[in-house]
Amino acid sequence: MKILITGGVGFIGRWVVKYLLKEKHDLWIIDNLCNAKEDNLIELCSDPHFKKFIKVDIKNKDILHQIFQEKFDLCLHLAAAINVQLSLDNPKEIFETNVEGSFNILEEARRTNTKVILMSTCMVYDKAKNSQKIDENHSLLPRSPYAASKITAENLALSYYYSYGLPVAVLRPFNTYGPYQRIDGEGGVISCFIANSLSGKALNIYGDGRQTRDFLYVEDCAEFVKRTISSDKIWGETINAGTGKDISINELALLIGNGSGKIKHLSHIHPQSEIEKLVCDYSKAKKLLGWEPRVSLEEGIARTKEWICSQRKKD
Repeated sequence: MKILITGGVGFIGRWVVKYLLKEKHDLWIIDNLCNAKEDNLIELCSDPHFKKFIKVDIKNKDILHQIFQEKFDLCLHLAAAINVQLSLDNPKEIFETNVEGSFNILEEARRTNTKVILMSTCMVYDKAKNSQKIDENHSLLPRSPYAASKITAENLALSYYYSYGLPVAVLRPFNTYGPYQRIDGEGGVISCFIANSLSGKALNIYGDGRQTRDFLYVEDCAEFVKRTISSDKIWGETINAGTGKDISINELALLIGNGSGKIKHLSHIHPQSEIEKLVCDYSKAKKLLGWEPRVSLEEGIARTKEWICSQRKKD
């Protein structure tokens, strides 16, 4: 299959590329490299099925038009602006990337009859209540312009399915972590906690730390994406991926810090955008795709820590 992957150099994108190359799909990768380094693809670009990398922003309609002349079977749309704080400070930039950029992709896909799988986020959901897990019919609540932009992109994509018959699917992975995720303030909480713990620094928790998250290891996420690509059951569907288990940020800090006590609670940067409880119901993914997560949180943390240590040795 000929596949175009937007945002293919990023954290999740890099793993998806690796998994799809193993399946011998021919891949074209585009990325503006704002949140990723081209080095992420060094070990992959020598594969004969890795056809091309193009540095381009999805807001550039003219270059996208040229790229889609390749006549792809599928566009896996992972590119997005994902920073919640940036969306509060500069909602226009988030809108232009996540909504207008997605519109550009969908228009080219419609013109060339290219299937589209849109990667969204669990951040579109309202909080889980009590012991309830979040399935795809759970209520949505845009607590930030970022979340609103992703909901808008989802609805826009699904409108192309209903209006034009374009094969479109929406994926909502929960909080994904693992090797190749950034370890600075732009990275995920697990990577940042590990990096700080290794450096003997405090693990900074914003707010009271009682908020919970369902953490999905990145290779489980890549396997999920791989299975959607080979399925005919996904078109017009929205599908969650997570572990079905959540943990509070306080408990996570104790787990990663080995109870060292180097934990610091800070005033929340954006309390209005906090979701108190996120935990996934992935039964639809299991039913449609036969997918289930395989890597436990403890094992995923160990693998991530090993990778971060290996990168520090290189430096």
